[in-house]
Amino acid sequence: MFERKFEKKTKKKGPLKKKIFKKKVCKFTPEEIEGIDYKDVNRLRYFVTERGKVIPSRISGASAKSQRHLVRQIKIARELALLPFVAE
Repeated sequence: MFERKFEKKTKKKGPLKKKIFKKKVCKFTPEEIEGIDYKDVNRLRYFVTERGKVIPSRISGASAKSQRHLVRQIKIARELALLPFVAE
């Protein structure tokens, strides 16, 4: 009854371009910061969006260890009302 015709999609022929990604450097390692502190609200705001979400490490460039420590400090700052949970 219902017949479907499957057509092959043609691919563009030509040289393939590879995307070159620049490896992001951890924001905390080069500056040799001893630790991320919950009292340093100006630095923590850089890693939180306007809506209150924590920016992921693939965007911020923080290493995995620094990102885990950063999230803990953001949560502490929220509990102490230094940072908002959500935007107004």
